[in-house]
Amino acid sequence: MRPEPGSVAEADYADRLQTAERVRRSADVLDSRVTPMAEVTGWLVEYQRAHHFRTEPIPFHDLQRWSFEDGTGNLRHETGRFFSVEGLRTSSDLDPVDRIQPIIVQPEVGLLGILAREFDGVLHFLMQAKPEPGNVNGLQLSPTVQATRSNFDEVHRGRSTPFLDRFIQRPGRRVLVDAIQSEQADWFLHKRNRNMVVEIDSGVAEHCSFRWLTLGQIRRLLLRDDLVNMDTRSVLACLPTAHGAPGGDDDGFPAALRRSFYGETEPLHELNAITGCLTDVQALRVLRQQSVPLNQVYEDGWQRTGATIRHRSGEGFEIMAVEVTAEQREVASWTQPLLRPCSQGLMALVVRRINGALHALVAARSDVGTLNFAEFGPTVQLRSAWPRGKGNPPPYLEYVQSAAPGRVRYDAVLSEEGGRFYHARNRYTVVEAGPELPVDCPPGFRWATLGQLTELLAHGNYLNVELRTLIACAHASY
Repeated sequence: MRPEPGSVAEADYADRLQTAERVRRSADVLDSRVTPMAEVTGWLVEYQRAHHFRTEPIPFHDLQRWSFEDGTGNLRHETGRFFSVEGLRTSSDLDPVDRIQPIIVQPEVGLLGILAREFDGVLHFLMQAKPEPGNVNGLQLSPTVQATRSNFDEVHRGRSTPFLDRFIQRPGRRVLVDAIQSEQADWFLHKRNRNMVVEIDSGVAEHCSFRWLTLGQIRRLLLRDDLVNMDTRSVLACLPTAHGAPGGDDDGFPAALRRSFYGETEPLHELNAITGCLTDVQALRVLRQQSVPLNQVYEDGWQRTGATIRHRSGEGFEIMAVEVTAEQREVASWTQPLLRPCSQGLMALVVRRINGALHALVAARSDVGTLNFAEFGPTVQLRSAWPRGKGNPPPYLEYVQSAAPGRVRYDAVLSEEGGRFYHARNRYTVVEAGPELPVDCPPGFRWATLGQLTELLAHGNYLNVELRTLIACAHASY
């Protein structure tokens, strides 16, 4: 609904609509003279060859400036900054048995920021080739700035973060995206990062780590395994598109699908009915969270060796330590803990054309470390394969796994954030359903257009990081 004519809200609406149209044009441009697509792979390969980066697992006793705290056993940095590994006790109305697990605690709100600038009338985004200690393949395509508050304050005693000043309290900046979003709530306790896109109108110093790319180029790269990192996916999913002016069919984007992204048709549910589904879960369900010393996890099946903290079942994840050597990072070498998943997960989004528009089936999810009890996640979200004989599988898992190849619109293995996780990879897939899948869905699920989900992304704590990735994937696949 358009705001009242002449109001401040109408001006904001018009500005958002204009930005959405500029985003659409950038998405339609699949190559650029600024950074030709043919040069991107060579740039990444050459950068990795020229700049030494190495990560090696080490025993805990080789950690420097990190130690297990006397009394609690919590794994902390000597400054008390960055993050810590602690214990978390949880129970819920659906599972009243107390469970204890290690959890990463990082109360600082970090910054994930991408600079934008027009070249030849088209928005380009300044992307960084950045290695992270947990990346399965070394470097990936990262935001312009990807930093914790401890990095801002240079607790690491190293070089300052390039371009950070463009995002922090800079007068006259044009902000296209600014929202605080959550991260993996089964591995982090209440973790959040500020997601920003800031447009500039002047040049920045050239640097071998950075290149300007259109949104269309980035989306093409998102079709490759383990190339566009989690933080980039999260920020780009937040770009305004919900009310952008649509183009015609001559640009290769079917009109019915464009209406799904740009809000030109009647959705199955009004936005308040979608958020109401989440509110119901938040109000009616019970999740108990209690921080406890890490030492207590050993009472619930977890075991600590010289090199890992792992559950005796061998499932879930483990805590490990690494030594990192990096020529182009703020610090040339360091050690740190990382969380390593024990298996590859599956994140799936089922979509369907309803009333002429593409809708996505999202689920209200509660994970152990969720800040507001629940957020919307993908249709299917599994950290590991569903074991045979465990009971009924989650809703829609069998539907996704049995989807005909022609129904699979996106399918790639993507890495999660390499600064805290070691070789954490999930298969991300978008499956388009036909009329055989009923519009009626189980409690806790809702159909929403991509435009409606983008509207929710203007605010924090509505969509989890896995769903944000799948929204970016859906944009790349249609």
